[in-house]
Amino acid sequence: MASFYFTLLAVLLSGIGARDQVTVAGLVLRQGARPGVLVTGALVCIASASFAAWAATYVIPLLGPQARPILAAIALGLAGLESMILAPRASPREPTHSLGALALVLAAHQFTDAARFLVFGVAVGTGAAIPAGMAGSIGGIALVAAGWALPEVVTSRGARIGRRIVGLVLLLAALIVLMRARGML
Repeated sequence: MASFYFTLLAVLLSGIGARDQVTVAGLVLRQGARPGVLVTGALVCIASASFAAWAATYVIPLLGPQARPILAAIALGLAGLESMILAPRASPREPTHSLGALALVLAAHQFTDAARFLVFGVAVGTGAAIPAGMAGSIGGIALVAAGWALPEVVTSRGARIGRRIVGLVLLLAALIVLMRARGML
């Protein structure tokens, strides 16, 4: 159960101002809060978190117990770097009304974002892929719903600054996990 709660918290924090959330918020600001956008975002969140958890189930048996925290630290570090370096782009001037196109864009964002790195990392580190995948799905849906319901807040400067701060915290957490795994702490 700790895997579920840790993943949920990590996904919620790392997803603040993320590219998928900003994409949904930008679409809502231009087209209004269409329910199809929310449903599409939720389905993509479930698919991407499930994929991250599924990938972890294949990696877990390949690693010994001492290597799992190291891989988890690498995933934390990648999530931190992604949060600090990759900034969400401005919304397109004339976005399409196609939900299929939205699904492709969201999938491209989510399969390489901090939240899914964290789902993978926690699943590998704890050996509990199913709870991590479930928490990643729930957290991702909550983040997309926040972008859909509160687009002005998600696209604000404060959200961008908060994202960078969370990225720094994730990098520090990766360093701590790595140092513990190597016996330095």
